[in-house]
Amino acid sequence: MKYKRVLYKISGEALMGDGSGGSYDISTMKTIAEDIKSVRKTGIELCLVVGGGNIYRGVYGEKIGMERSVADYMGMLATVMNAIALQNVLENIGVEARVQSALPIASVCEPYIRRRAIRHLEKGRVVICAAGTGNPFFTTDTAAILRAMELNCQCLIKGTSVDGIYSEDPKKSKTATRFEKISYQELIEKNLKVMDISAVSLARDNNIPIKVFSIKQENALLNVLSNKTMYTLVSAE
Repeated sequence: MKYKRVLYKISGEALMGDGSGGSYDISTMKTIAEDIKSVRKTGIELCLVVGGGNIYRGVYGEKIGMERSVADYMGMLATVMNAIALQNVLENIGVEARVQSALPIASVCEPYIRRRAIRHLEKGRVVICAAGTGNPFFTTDTAAILRAMELNCQCLIKGTSVDGIYSEDPKKSKTATRFEKISYQELIEKNLKVMDISAVSLARDNNIPIKVFSIKQENALLNVLSNKTMYTLVSAE
């Protein structure tokens, strides 16, 4: 394996499978957990950042007139719920996991402390980072890049519903073309929306490669890390 430590970004929507908002699909979560277990067996250290879109997104509250800061804090709490759910599924299959939240919620999880998170990783535990950056106006994509930098991860792996980055939404356009590789700058200029511009800019400035792939494939994460499946690489080149 090329990498010793990677950050895996999982959207809240991915936890729904084919279900509707506010739900979990247990078979999908088990598939994700088994994939994580397979990667851990290779010796790769894994840090996760999970979104909260299956429960609540800050932009929803803003659209109905809620103050953006308040809506974003609600979204952060949704990510904590997802992180705890994912931790439980991982532990049920024998994978040690720790949830660390950027918002202190001592009754249910640890606070995010960089040195403690690194120690967990060194001991073979999966660290699940919740509550984004702990600040409103920043997405969990930006939080994922930030945590990758802080925890010395060599790559960010982002699971989506399609097998990479396309010129247009492949679900809406038959003429959409898939990129095997794309530079940070081109991704920003084309405004392809696979990640927000702040996150891509942060990755570019710190030279963190990003691999975007379909989370719906069996053994998806393991196959991406071993270059056995399709994905799009975002890098400086």
